[in-house]
Amino acid sequence: MPRLRVVPLLRVFLVALFGVVLVLQLFSFPGQFAYMARVDAELAWLRWPLTLVAGGTLLGFEVVLVATWKLLGMVERDRIFTPDALRWVDVVVRATAGGGAVFAAGFLLVGHNATDPGVPLLLFVVLLGIVVVELVVLVLRSLLRQATELRADLEQVI
Repeated sequence: MPRLRVVPLLRVFLVALFGVVLVLQLFSFPGQFAYMARVDAELAWLRWPLTLVAGGTLLGFEVVLVATWKLLGMVERDRIFTPDALRWVDVVVRATAGGGAVFAAGFLLVGHNATDPGVPLLLFVVLLGIVVVELVVLVLRSLLRQATELRADLEQVI
């Protein structure tokens, strides 16, 4: 597919994903944790910590989506190999690290209080996924920096 067809399609999916994540952040998770607190008094104390963990993690993901939107604009304008693009990739790195740290705190909170290993194991798998994404983004950032330097050198030669 040519780039001009893929970028607008990706933007549609980014908007849809942002909307779903926003609904999860503002309604679904807070409602689920409120219900959990009403149904099980022993777990009621987890309502607000889990709400904050879910909200913070999803906020990091929303920042990644916005930065991806900005990077797509740079791709369309053929400005991806610039220092501005590196700044947006740094935003992705920081947001992923921040969201991952919040999620790790939630993992420790839930894992410490769990009676069944299923939920902590699932959360651990998600945490591993976040770490892998963070490491991949760091590798891609390094490649983007090298390509940016090469393009700058090429422009000086030309």
